[in-house]
Parts: sequence; C-alpha cells; structure tokens
Amino acid sequence: MTERFTALYHVRAEAASIEARAAAIAVEQSVEMPLKAIDSPEVLRDVVGRVEAIEDLGGDLFEVRIALAVTTVDGDAGQLLNMAFGNTSLHDDVTLQDLELPPELVAQLGGPRHGAAGLRSQAGARGRAMTCSAIKPQGLPPARLAELAERLAAGGLDFVKDDHGLADQHFAPFAVRVPGCAAAVRRAAAITGHPTRYVPSLSGDVGAMRRQLALVRDEGLDTVMIAPMLAGFANVQALGREFPNIAWIAHPTMGGAARIAPALLIGKLFPLIGADAVIFPNHGGRFGYSEATCRRIAETARAAGPGLRGALPVPAGGMTLARVPEMLDFYGRDTMLLIGGNLLSTRERLTEATSAFTRTVAAHSHARNP
Repeated sequence: MTERFTALYHVRAEAASIEARAAAIAVEQSVEMPLKAIDSPEVLRDVVGRVEAIEDLGGDLFEVRIALAVTTVDGDAGQLLNMAFGNTSLHDDVTLQDLELPPELVAQLGGPRHGAAGLRSQAGARGRAMTCSAIKPQGLPPARLAELAERLAAGGLDFVKDDHGLADQHFAPFAVRVPGCAAAVRRAAAITGHPTRYVPSLSGDVGAMRRQLALVRDEGLDTVMIAPMLAGFANVQALGREFPNIAWIAHPTMGGAARIAPALLIGKLFPLIGADAVIFPNHGGRFGYSEATCRRIAETARAAGPGLRGALPVPAGGMTLARVPEMLDFYGRDTMLLIGGNLLSTRERLTEATSAFTRTVAAHSHARNP
C-alpha cells in the first residue's frame, strides 16, 4: 500500500452536493482526469486521491480530508504545494486548511537547518526574546541605507534586515548595498560588543539569488531573508541545500494571494522548506489577522517534530514600541519582535529609541522568566 499524506480543506457547499464536491477535489488533486479513462489498476489503487472524511462545520461549510500519494511529491517542495492545492486553488469555494505529513516526507523536505535555537545562538540572545528592525524606504542610495543600518545596530539589535522591497534596483544595487550595510553593522557591533546580524533580502531569478548568496557568504554574513511565494518553494528548498551554513528568514509577501490558512502556509510550510524564522502580520497592526490566527502561526512555527527543528515566529506589520510588553506577554520569549517604521520615525533619535527597544525586550523577558 502506497504511503499517503492528508490534505484538509474547508469547502463551502450545500449538504446535498458535498460528497460529489469532495470526490471531485480528490480526483483534481491527484490524476486530474475522468477515472473511467484510466486503464491502470496501479494508478487507480495507489495514486488517485481518497476522501477520508467529511465533517459538517455548520453554515454550509465542511472540512474535507483527502489522502494523497506521497510518491506524487517525491520530496519536491513545489510539487507538494501543487499536489495539495494546485488546480483546486482556482475554485473560490475551497481553502487549504492544513496538511498532515508522514515523517518520511518531512525528512525529504528538510525543515529548518538552524531553527530558533540556531538564530538565538548567532545573536547571543539567551533567556529573552530577540529583536529586529528593517532599513527602509526603498529609493535611498546605498550610503544612506548603510547609515540607517549602523544607527540601528548601535542600539543593540539582534538583527538588522533589508526591507523586503529592496531588491537589485539601480538606486541601491545588491552588490553595492550589501557590502556597505555589512560593514556598517560590523562597525556598530565592534563598539557595542553585541553580535548584531545584517540580513540581506534575496530577489530575482534563481541564478540571481545564487549569485547574491555567494556574495553574502563572501561578506561573512550568515543570515538572509527570502519571500517563498515570490521565489518559489522549490527554489528556496534548493538554495537552502546549496548554502546550508546560512540561516533563512521567510517574508510573507504575497502570502494572502491564495486561500491557504496562514498557520499552514507561514507556520508550517515555510519552515518545512527551510525557513529558520517566519515573519507574519501581528494582530492589531496594518493587517487583519486575529489574535487566534497569530497564536496558531506562532505555535505551529515553533513546533518541532522528529528530526525537525522549531522555527522562530517574528510578529510584525505596523508594530510600535508601546506594544512591546503586550507582545512579549502574548508570544513569550521564544519570539523575535520586528519594529521598523515606528523606530525609523524617531529620525535623529533612532539609535536612542532602538536602544530603549532592546532594553525593554531584555527587561520584560527576564521579568516574565526570572
């Protein structure tokens, strides 16, 4: 009997039609053709999707569990997404809610190589939450971005990352921006004594990202940021294997473009393809995630299984210094807090405000966990 993984869908349908709808999804996500046209008993037995269960959630909403063949994935992260939700994502009455994967498939996908513990070790952040900010806006030249990076690092942050809008634009080319910002952060770290990490953002096609990673490695950097929904799951998986000594922070841009539950997409799938930390929109910020959704993302990201490291949740998106204690109470210290615009808005007081941010995180973390 072939090994299977289970996809859980939320489907809007009338009770009279849900069984047929579920069967159609099972076929669409496996063989994508009429079963009567298949003359192979092996394909019918081992490859065609099977409806395992249908649960009425009320209000014409049903949870449908479908078992799909692991052999159709074969360890390819992009193919996992394709088999779980490819064509069915085109139907606006279906959401991919979760995936239950057997240990062998999890091992093939790889998971985080460094995880939350690795990031904590890099930053020398023991017994407290971690801190991060972003250099922005795009449009600034490399020298201005490096200046911002140095001032943020002087405040004792653990990570200073590129804004995800920074790519390889003519106003701040990657090959100029990254060495300049890396040198600026190193200068600040030499003064503070804290090992602040600069985190460049990767972009472009896979060849461009491979060249960018080589430059990152040559600059002595050990952490990068990538947007899996733009770069492609298979490319993230492949690049992670090529550069195993580099830690990966996943950015959620375009994560809302498909009907995939945030806890699955950001909390489970991003770490499965190699993200050591996952950024997501915190409740009460610029985006509409609820407290329950944010808690599920954080808990799912942190969850470690056999041979799988937990990833670090990074709530962000319009966060303010005033909310730091509240966020630490909500997420605990196994978290990285990311505050960008609110720090940058302090302008000439940027280093002072950043220092206050890092001190507040340390003090509150230790107060909650003496």
